[in-house]
Order: sequence, then structure tokens, then C-alpha cells
Amino acid sequence: MQTLVLTVIGDDQAGLVKALADVVAENGGNWERSQLAELAGKFAGIVVVAVPEERADGLRAALAPIAGLLDVTVHEATLASAADGTPQVRIELLGNDRPGIVREISGVLAAHGVSVDDMSTLTREAPMAGGQLFEAHIAAHLPREGDAAAVRAALEALAQEIQVDLSVG
Repeated sequence: MQTLVLTVIGDDQAGLVKALADVVAENGGNWERSQLAELAGKFAGIVVVAVPEERADGLRAALAPIAGLLDVTVHEATLASAADGTPQVRIELLGNDRPGIVREISGVLAAHGVSVDDMSTLTREAPMAGGQLFEAHIAAHLPREGDAAAVRAALEALAQEIQVDLSVG
């Protein structure tokens, strides 16, 4: 079996997942994992598909005709995970929205060699104060020789500086 990673994006409308799933199934693929979402009127995501080696080229070719609905890019999967056996860290952040929060948080993580596995962010109305709140949920892993306490301390210092509530676990 060959594992392919599909990145997809298109104007949001009903039937996009079905159109993609039909092409995958009709070409012998098995839809294994996905992250899909509507954001700002676009439907976007990543799908991991396993397909028999002899059918992989056929699947790639069959994905092109759905470009009218979805733009699909096919990537070869890298099955080895850098996270295997390394310490995990979960970060929850909430504070007043302002430009640069993701840049600053990701800068601390990168400086400590922390790799993001999953990250979701959103903005929402601040119920009592008005304005917008920024919320982030991050799952990441430290390098093998990473110092979790140092990462925590750096994130907590940043949280005080940019005035956000932060939970690191």
C-alpha cells in the first residue's frame, strides 16, 4: 500500500466531501484520516489515503477532474513520525485578539525545538468587554532532549508580556 496525503481547497458547498470520497473509493483508496473545515467561505483540509501501489497513479489522475469543485494536491506520505517517543505538550491560550500572537507563540516553540502536531485557533466576541478574543489549542512534542520546564517558563513569560491566559500541560 502507498500512503498519500491530499490537500484540498474549494469554495464551500454541499457535496464536496462526497465528491472526494467517491474518487478515492472508485480508485481503490481507503480514506484513513482527515482534518476538514470551512474557513472564510472556503472548504479546506488534509486527507490521508492508503491505496494499492498499482492504483496510486490512477488515483492521482482521477483527482484532477474534480478541480472544478476542489483543488487537490497529492503528496507522498512520510510515515516516520518525529514525535515517536518524545514528550508531549498541550497548550491552551485565551486573550484579547491582536496581530502577532501566533507568531510570538510559534517563535517560542521553534526556539525550543518544539514541533506542532495539531493547532486550532479562532476568534470570537468577548462577551463582557467587547472586542475579539483569540483562542488557541496546540498539541506539540518536544525534541528528545527537550526541556519541558524551560518551554513552560518561556511560554508563561510570553503570556504575561502579551497578557493572555495560558495553560501548559
